[in-house]
Amino acid sequence: MRPVLAVLVLAALAGCAPRAPQPQGQPRYLIGQPYQMGGTWSYPRENFSLVETGIATIAADARAGRRTANGEVHDPSALMAAHRTLQMPALLAVTNLETGLRLEVRVNDRGPAQPGRVLALSRRAGQLLGMREGGTAQVRIEVVGEPSRALAAGLPNTETPPLEIAAAPLAAVERETLAPPPGAIQAARLRQARQFPGATGSTTASAGTTSAPPLRLPERVTRVAATPGQLWIETATFSRRDMANRQVARLAGLRARVDQLGGQGRGAQPSFRVRLGPFASVAEADRALEGTLRAGVSEARILVD
Repeated sequence: MRPVLAVLVLAALAGCAPRAPQPQGQPRYLIGQPYQMGGTWSYPRENFSLVETGIATIAADARAGRRTANGEVHDPSALMAAHRTLQMPALLAVTNLETGLRLEVRVNDRGPAQPGRVLALSRRAGQLLGMREGGTAQVRIEVVGEPSRALAAGLPNTETPPLEIAAAPLAAVERETLAPPPGAIQAARLRQARQFPGATGSTTASAGTTSAPPLRLPERVTRVAATPGQLWIETATFSRRDMANRQVARLAGLRARVDQLGGQGRGAQPSFRVRLGPFASVAEADRALEGTLRAGVSEARILVD
């Protein structure tokens, strides 16, 4: 019986021992290939100046611990978001146009699955922006450029690895220092300022020194004026009116219209935008978007104007 008791004691001790920490996700920089989600195709691309409006929702899958599209671990209590086409990760400023609350989130996943939504927020991000669980909000999203570039530069990148350029071997070079020509004192001061910024009192930061934001963003909420707008469906913008009219005919029965943009000044070329609306509710806009997609206009999207 003694060997059996010894085994039971060891098993009990093993059960009381602290568990090893779970491995953390290894994020990587990712753009990805075109993919289909929710019945529509998306075409990811790198964009550090994206600004758009639309309808945001809270991510339906609030389960902690799953892997996101770029290899991070999803945490619904962190400030995360999913976008269909942006590079990952990216720092995104999100403004709830209905409440005026503004917050920065980290895009690290693909979504939302529903075509009529521009962004899926983590549960905590949605709460801080004044959204209720299962609800939606009119939002404006803007990529925060320099921190997003710093994020991209600091992570493994298997899609576009840097080019390796072999330098030519250097031969021995003989040199000597000559006396500076007349008027070269200012140049010497400029060189000194570049090497020792404090010597001239300069506090200008060098280009490209923006530090990457932390993986877990701080909960900094600001407030601006609330500016809710009308809901529209934008399909495409054409350089010729006849092309826009053909798409309107394709959307017969859906109240599509053509708006001329620009072209007022001498030599200015107008463009022609096709859109539907405005719509009184998100549900109404969703129904119109569904009909637009069924008509074969796959690039249609809901925006706030």
